[in-house]
Amino acid sequence: MSGLGIKNLAKETAIYGASSIIGRFFNWLLVPLYSHIIPTADYGVVSQLYTWIALMIVIITYGMETGYFRFASNTDRKESDLVYTTTMTSIASTSIIFVFLCWLFNPQLSSLMKVGDYPQLVMIMVVTVAIDAFSSIPFAYLRFKQRPVRFMILKLIIVLTNIGLNLFFLVLCPKLQQICPSLIDWFYDPAENIKYIVISNFFSSFIVLLLQIPDIFVVKWRFSVALLRKMFRYSLPLLMLGIAGIMNQTIDKIIFPYIYPGTLVEAREQIGVYQACFKVAMVMMMFTYAFRFAYEPFIFAKKEHKDNKQAYSQTMTYFVITLALIYLLLVAFLDVLKLILKEEYREAMDIVPFVLITYSLQGVYYNLSLWYKLTDRTIWGTYISFIGFVVTLVFNVLFIPKLSYWACVYASLISFALMVIICYFLGQKYYPINYNLRKTGIYFVVAILLSVAMLMVNFDNLYLNTAWRLMWFVPFVLYVFTRELPVKQIIDLYLRKNATSKPT
Repeated sequence: MSGLGIKNLAKETAIYGASSIIGRFFNWLLVPLYSHIIPTADYGVVSQLYTWIALMIVIITYGMETGYFRFASNTDRKESDLVYTTTMTSIASTSIIFVFLCWLFNPQLSSLMKVGDYPQLVMIMVVTVAIDAFSSIPFAYLRFKQRPVRFMILKLIIVLTNIGLNLFFLVLCPKLQQICPSLIDWFYDPAENIKYIVISNFFSSFIVLLLQIPDIFVVKWRFSVALLRKMFRYSLPLLMLGIAGIMNQTIDKIIFPYIYPGTLVEAREQIGVYQACFKVAMVMMMFTYAFRFAYEPFIFAKKEHKDNKQAYSQTMTYFVITLALIYLLLVAFLDVLKLILKEEYREAMDIVPFVLITYSLQGVYYNLSLWYKLTDRTIWGTYISFIGFVVTLVFNVLFIPKLSYWACVYASLISFALMVIICYFLGQKYYPINYNLRKTGIYFVVAILLSVAMLMVNFDNLYLNTAWRLMWFVPFVLYVFTRELPVKQIIDLYLRKNATSKPT
């Protein structure tokens, strides 16, 4: 790849990554809003619905987004347009069938999802999933045509519209009802905040679908059954990988209401506090997500270089060091982060350090997974994800009745730790890289030990707790910077530069 190609790739990656990360950050800001407005049980329902959305979107896109890239990139422009319209026709058809079947069996589906008291919300959610599934193909088209700016704008419109509608329904409408109730009484009921959260999501997706109309009809609409068969053969195995991956992340919230020993309301309350505190730790996930956008183009760009494995090893080392710094920083300000949630949600804040470690392991796993991408052994990604899913499922089934949401936390931690170990040893067999295990291991362990020291003492005072934890964090930061950065060389270079710039 030419230098210009890499530069363009980096530019587009930055735009795609920025839009996704900014979107996730703004959605993260909705968590404190929800915690201060809706009860824990209601937030548990919201968490259940969004968990099912994540699973359904994987199922009804059935790997066709990746399939579109695969077949469109191997044809000329005319044929790539055929791939585009064939893909859209397939997704549109299955999405319509999906909505019809869910409508037909809505009572049974709602009961199966343990939200039988919210059948209307389930249908709104189903239609939203269908819209998002179809919209994913025009978004893929924009990426294929290298139009990252339009891609970013549309993605941000989704996020900002969703946030704007949430603020309208949950913040502005209650104030308007006090001032001028007749203005909004015809559509607003303060007891139905869950409905407005789901409706906001629907309208944000629907509005962007309308804005995508120029991208949908930009080419002549054609359809090929023969091409669709080829795409199915390629894409359906990816569906299994997607299901294994998403189930590993969502199975705990799906099965929780079934096996929690208390009532359904109590189960929802537990899910609500667990999910709210889990999302507090998403700052770590945002970093790993940003790294993912930048790293994948990097590994393929470096594939043919002589020093590629050395570069991959160094990247892992500095990635783990950065994870350690972010982890300790967030633990140091744990009491501050706690303030963003309403008091009734804070009972689960003790899970945050464990969730941060899980997110760190998830990032390490993604870093290690380069071996099966570079060697075209992506089927191993499916196998490893499936193993992780089985571990998560079994642990949750055994221990949710005894440990409640703590079982979910431990299951995720153990699952990703096991996935990291398996991925490392398989990688050393098929694509050996000399990772600096000693250094990365020391930083990882030291960070955990320092966090234990931070949390062992509790002064019942925000400022004293934060000061105590920073007392452990600051020396670690200084150590990292003095050891890992060429500070002496930078200072010497600066002094020499100043000396040579002085007039003689």
